[in-house]
Amino acid sequence: MIKIKAWISRIISFTLLATLLFMAFVVISSKASGGEPTVVGYQLKTVLSGSMEPGIHTGSIIAIKPGGDMTRFQKGDVITFKASEDKLITHRIDEVQGKGKSLRFVTKGDNNDAPDREPVLPSNVVGEYKGFTIPYIGYFMNFAQSKEGAALLLVLPGLLLLIYSGVTIWKAIREIEGIKKDQVPPVNS
Repeated sequence: MIKIKAWISRIISFTLLATLLFMAFVVISSKASGGEPTVVGYQLKTVLSGSMEPGIHTGSIIAIKPGGDMTRFQKGDVITFKASEDKLITHRIDEVQGKGKSLRFVTKGDNNDAPDREPVLPSNVVGEYKGFTIPYIGYFMNFAQSKEGAALLLVLPGLLLLIYSGVTIWKAIREIEGIKKDQVPPVNS
């Protein structure tokens, strides 16, 4: 039973430490990149609408591969593009129009009835969606990128680790005191 408790204690300690390190990485990388975090060359983006459901759920995070030749895309590819300076959209290419400097992508959300009103210029394409998605974690990522979220996510795992360490030390002291009481012979007067 003691070995099981020791393993559970190690697992909890490792999980809290890993969470602390991961949160620090997410917050620092997102602040350093000026936006969404980048992991092994992929940018993580949060999906805020249901236009690509059921494949990509609202609140999911997706990985997109930025850069490269933005004229390479074909019908059926899923791209993330700038609809305005502060708004990104991830939709599937429904049609490729023109060639060279007149190239345009007509896009459409999988859950939408009609294509998007404005064709997308290759210069507005941010990257290509590669099929990696984690449902509903995007809500958490948005919170993590806020000032309050960043502060909480850096402080909370560390605080939980400190509390857990305090409880572990307290239990060890109580156990040692219990052993000492059992070993001390009673005093006869």
